[in-house]
Amino acid sequence: MLRAPSRFVRTWLTAAVVGSVLVGCGSPAGEPASDKARPAPKTEVTVEPIKAATEVTDVNGVKVSLDRQPERIVCLFALCDDILTELGIVPTATNSALLAHPRFLGEGKAKEVAVIPGGFIAPEVEAILSHKPDLVIGLGDTHGKLAPALKGATRFWAMQPETWQDSVGYLRDAAALTGRTAEGEKAERAFRTKLAKAEKAPSDKTALIIYGSDENFGVATPEGDVTAGLFPKIAEYPWKSRGVEGSYSLEEILAQGADVLFVETMSFGDADGKLSEKLAKNPLWSKIPAVRNGDVHEVNSEVWAKGRGTRSMGIVLDEATAALR
Repeated sequence: MLRAPSRFVRTWLTAAVVGSVLVGCGSPAGEPASDKARPAPKTEVTVEPIKAATEVTDVNGVKVSLDRQPERIVCLFALCDDILTELGIVPTATNSALLAHPRFLGEGKAKEVAVIPGGFIAPEVEAILSHKPDLVIGLGDTHGKLAPALKGATRFWAMQPETWQDSVGYLRDAAALTGRTAEGEKAERAFRTKLAKAEKAPSDKTALIIYGSDENFGVATPEGDVTAGLFPKIAEYPWKSRGVEGSYSLEEILAQGADVLFVETMSFGDADGKLSEKLAKNPLWSKIPAVRNGDVHEVNSEVWAKGRGTRSMGIVLDEATAALR
């Protein structure tokens, strides 16, 4: 249902939601989604120089100290893969499917990267250590529990991105630790330039990002969701977080009006088919302006929901601005 704070990954939160249906969740249909957001500050394009270092303190105050530049890096969530790709580094192993996207490594080269068994929630420690990593990067409150098991064998970096600025900060820190300072500056500059260009000509259409696997769905909101956090800069995006207990109903979405819908289909187990096709079974779905006008866009959830780095966000901006014209 509702997009929880970013300490939970959307895919797993959605899978855990049981028994909630489209027309039975959220506040009454007549209640407005939110007040109109104030104009966001303009994006600064200037990029500060990055200096190589063996120790950094990241955006969440986590200190990462290494003896030397890491050469073997294991990624436990997609932001790590995004950052390394931007820096021109191929992870030693990963448990993300992001690398298969054509604007990352592509399917062929991605198959050459080892996959950590155990899935996102419970990657196997033995498998991680078998790759003799210099650095393991994971999502703090999902993989933080692995830290004791990895201690003494490798260095674990717990990232916790909630905004695009956080993601840029992690990119810069990784660039400093790996010595890929020029690559880091280039990636940051390219993203900032793209975002600044997009916000100079914002759309007057109301956009909405929803995600899910079947009749259960969630609304991505800017509070703690990196991708949704970009949208107030480029479109009308009146959807705000209601906390872990809140949600939006289909009636509210219909009442608010959504001119352009971006749909992230999440896959679990044997689940298949597009979320938008499953939602089409509900009679309210066809009444939403975006659905009536054929402006529903199924997007790549690996990029839109999980990537959260400058390359993923650049792809989101390209696809979103094209759809919002």
